[in-house]
Amino acid sequence: MDLVSLTEDIIKSLVEDKDSVSVKEFDTEEENVILIQVMVADSDMGRVIGKGGRIANAIRTLVQASSALKDNKYVKIDIDKF
Repeated sequence: MDLVSLTEDIIKSLVEDKDSVSVKEFDTEEENVILIQVMVADSDMGRVIGKGGRIANAIRTLVQASSALKDNKYVKIDIDKF
């Protein structure tokens, strides 16, 4: 499973409006860095971020661990709303 689909599956399991979830990968200037941008509905932002950012940090940890097993690149995840 690639990192984008893993991130999308995790996010969709958390939100109510699954159709408004958008997850895309972008190239960065750094060689070993992957940027994943997550867009969710405004009403689902709290579910994805969590209290004190705990859920967002857990998502980053899971995706980073998956990357370490696969191609060992650093993953940055940006979460934003529509």
